[in-house]
Amino acid sequence: METTVRPSDATSRMSRPNVRDDVPTSTFASQLRFYRIVSLALSTVFGIVGLLFLVVPGSVVGFFNSLSQVLGMAGAPLEGHGFYFILAVGYMYVVAFLAYLMYRNPGNLHLLLVLINAKSASSILSIFFFVFVHPYLMFLVNGVVDGAIAFGLILLQTKMKSVLP
Repeated sequence: METTVRPSDATSRMSRPNVRDDVPTSTFASQLRFYRIVSLALSTVFGIVGLLFLVVPGSVVGFFNSLSQVLGMAGAPLEGHGFYFILAVGYMYVVAFLAYLMYRNPGNLHLLLVLINAKSASSILSIFFFVFVHPYLMFLVNGVVDGAIAFGLILLQTKMKSVLP
């Protein structure tokens, strides 16, 4: 029979969340490890995408436009190096930093809630623009991808709530 104890010293490098008393140590350790891996992976991917937006913004739009052409869809304008470009890069920095903070502070589910809201808002707005403004492939792809990320984060939140008080 497994006993319930707090995490070992192996996890003392990071801030340790409180754990429900009825949660076995192995379950907590497994879910914490999964949460941290997902958080670090998201931080890395968001950071890379933000750098792509910063370094080669025209290539990102050009890539989606070439796919749009194959699918018989209209391409998006290549302009976007102004104010909205700055906002896009800033957004990617914020979500990358939020995911990194989640990695460093796995017991703080408020960070996860903020990231869920950011990705949900991005998804909803992208789908709205695809349906009501311009049917650009990049709007649709962003809506689906950010929606999937938000949904996955909601599942992760549910999983973490099962071990945290």
